[in-house]
Amino acid sequence: MTSFTGTSVLVVSEFRRDRVRIIAWIASIVAMVGMGAASVADLFPTQADIDNAAALSTNPAIKAFNGPAQGLDTLGGQVAFQLGAPVMVIVALMALLMTVRMTRSEEEAGRLELVRSLPVGHHAPLASAAVVVSVMALAVGVLTTAVLAAQSLPLAGSVSLGVSYGITALLFGAIALVAAQMTENTRLAGGIAGAVLGASFVLRGAGDAGNGFLAWFSPIGWMQKARPYAGETWWPFLLAVCAVGVLSIGATRLNAKRDLGAGLMVPSPGPVNASQWLRSAVSLGVRTQRGALLAWTFGVAVFGVAYGSITTAIEDFVEDNEVMADMFIGDSNAPLIESYLSNSTRIVALIGAGFATQSILRMRSDETAGRTELLLAASVSRTRWMLSHLVVAIGGALIVLLATGVAVGGSAAIVTREGSIAVDGIASSLAYFPAVMVLIGIAALFV
Repeated sequence: MTSFTGTSVLVVSEFRRDRVRIIAWIASIVAMVGMGAASVADLFPTQADIDNAAALSTNPAIKAFNGPAQGLDTLGGQVAFQLGAPVMVIVALMALLMTVRMTRSEEEAGRLELVRSLPVGHHAPLASAAVVVSVMALAVGVLTTAVLAAQSLPLAGSVSLGVSYGITALLFGAIALVAAQMTENTRLAGGIAGAVLGASFVLRGAGDAGNGFLAWFSPIGWMQKARPYAGETWWPFLLAVCAVGVLSIGATRLNAKRDLGAGLMVPSPGPVNASQWLRSAVSLGVRTQRGALLAWTFGVAVFGVAYGSITTAIEDFVEDNEVMADMFIGDSNAPLIESYLSNSTRIVALIGAGFATQSILRMRSDETAGRTELLLAASVSRTRWMLSHLVVAIGGALIVLLATGVAVGGSAAIVTREGSIAVDGIASSLAYFPAVMVLIGIAALFV
C-alpha cells in the first residue's frame, strides 16, 4: 500500500456522486462561450463596426473589466476581449468550489475518516480531487475550442483561448488544494481560495487599466498574455503549468504534515460565553453569513463600477449599430444613457440575487450538517429558526441591491457629472427588490 492507493476508485466514486454537478458546470460554461461568441458576431457584423468598437475600447474602465486591448480589429480579438476575463472567473470558481467540496468538505463532514479506514492511501483523496478537476478542465478547454472554431474563428486563437480556460481551472484548483490544507473549516478554505481569485481579478484589472505591470502578478493576467486571436504567444501557459506543479507539490507536502480533520492554521479559542449579540437566532445568522454578504457586496460593487464608468462611451458604441441600439433601448422611448443604466442595473442585480438564494439554502446545509439540531434542542422553535434565515436573506439582499445602485449610479454620475444619476441608479436597483423577495420565497419553499 502506498500513499496513493485507492486513487482510481475514489475518482470513479467522485464522478458517480457528482456527475450531475460536473455536467452542469461544463455544459453551462461551454454554452456561455458559444452563445457569447455568436452574440459578439451579431453585435459587430461588419469590419466598420469592429473598428469602431476597437477605437472605443481604449477606455481604462473597459480594459479593467475585460482585459488588454489586443487584436480588437478582428472578430476573434473582440470575442477574446468580451469573454476572456469574465469566463475565466467562472471557470476558476468551478475549479475551486469543486476542489473544496471534494477535499475539505468531505473531511469536515467526517466522511473522509470513513474512507481512510479502508485501504486508501494518505494522499489518495487529494489526488482524486485533482484528477476530477483536471478532467473537467480538459473538457472545458477542448469543448470551448471546438465551439469557437465551429463559428469560423481562427483555429490557433480558438485553441489559445480554450487552453487558457483549461489551465485557469487547473491553476485555481491547485490553489484550492493548498487552501484546503490551511484550515479545518470548509467555508474558510473556500474563502481563502476565493480571496486569491478576487485579488487576481483586481490586480489584472488594475494592470490592464494602467501600464500592464500589475497584470503579471495575476494568474488571469498570465492567460491573457497568451494573446488569443492577436498573434498567439504560448510561453505564458508554461508559466501557469509550472505554478500548478509547484502548488500541487506544496499541497501534498502540507497534507502530510497535518492530522486528519485539522488544518495548519490553529483556530483561536473563542470566549467562554457568547455575547448578548449572539444570543438570538437572527444575530447568529448574521454572524455566520457576514463573510458571504461582504463578498457578494464587494463583487456587485466591482461589476457596478465597471458598467457605470463607461456610461459616457455608450453613445459612441451604438452609433450606426442598430443591433446594439436595439439591445440597450429596445421598445422603450427612454434616452440611450438611461436605457443603458437600466440594463446594467438589472444585470448586476441579477448577479446579486445569488446571495439571497445562497443565504436561504444555508438552511438546508445547516440541517444536513447537524447544526440546526443543536439550535432546536435549545429554546429556538422551528418557526423562529426559519424566520431568522429569512430575515438575514432579505436584509442581506437589500444591502447587496443598495451596493448595486450606489456602484452603478455613483460611477455613472462621476463620469457624466450629473448627480441625479446616482439617485436614479439606487432607485433602479431597489426596483428589483420585490423580484428578489420572490426568489427568496421560492428557495424557502423548496427547502
